[in-house]
Amino acid sequence: MKTKCLIVDDEPLARDLIRGHVEKLENFEIVAECSDAMKALNVLRERQVDLMFMDIQMPQITGIEFLKTLKHRPMVIITTAYREYALEGFELDVVDYLLKPITFERFLKAVNKFYQMNPDEVQVVANTTSEKSPEELFIYVKENKKVVKVYISEIKYIEGLSEYVQIFTDKRKIITKTSMAQMEEKLPPENFLRIHKSFIVSIGKIEAFTANTIEIQGKELPIGRSFKNGVLSALNFTGTVAGV
Repeated sequence: MKTKCLIVDDEPLARDLIRGHVEKLENFEIVAECSDAMKALNVLRERQVDLMFMDIQMPQITGIEFLKTLKHRPMVIITTAYREYALEGFELDVVDYLLKPITFERFLKAVNKFYQMNPDEVQVVANTTSEKSPEELFIYVKENKKVVKVYISEIKYIEGLSEYVQIFTDKRKIITKTSMAQMEEKLPPENFLRIHKSFIVSIGKIEAFTANTIEIQGKELPIGRSFKNGVLSALNFTGTVAGV
């Protein structure tokens, strides 16, 4: 289930920036954008909102004043150009206080705090659609209440474990709560191959294979019977393989 977000800011460029950051996180969905608190109030009455990004200096009523009027409010991340309201904001139990201009890295730290306050949430995965080279592409996954950046080029293979997956990289192993199907959706299909109900491998890391196994850096992984034809086809193999 996606986290429902509301953006409240009277500056169009500021809304554009937050929207751009949110759109990089596939587990988040923007339900509305508002230019003032009164419009935001109408949205909160009509829509489910889990997380609100709110500016402080706005027409009619400030963000701080607006939050004080809400009896049942969603979690809030304040976005502002003014430092002097930070203490008052935290006294209202906001998730975080972001000073403009807001970088994506700082934005992600705030989202990480939101997840720490919502332990039942599963993960954040950033959109890998990009003009960047394969070496620069990455995803974000949640591990032990932290959001971790994982470069696509460093992933060797992924193993499914019931409700969790293990991501084996060149540097370490990462365990995150998600499904193999969800992981498969996030990874670029030209770089990764599902070889078994419990394994996804990086095509570029494959060193050898038979009809029944894939070898990656000395580790043999099984090819599932129902995946065999698709795996051999994806590897562009048309000859005879041991075991066929």
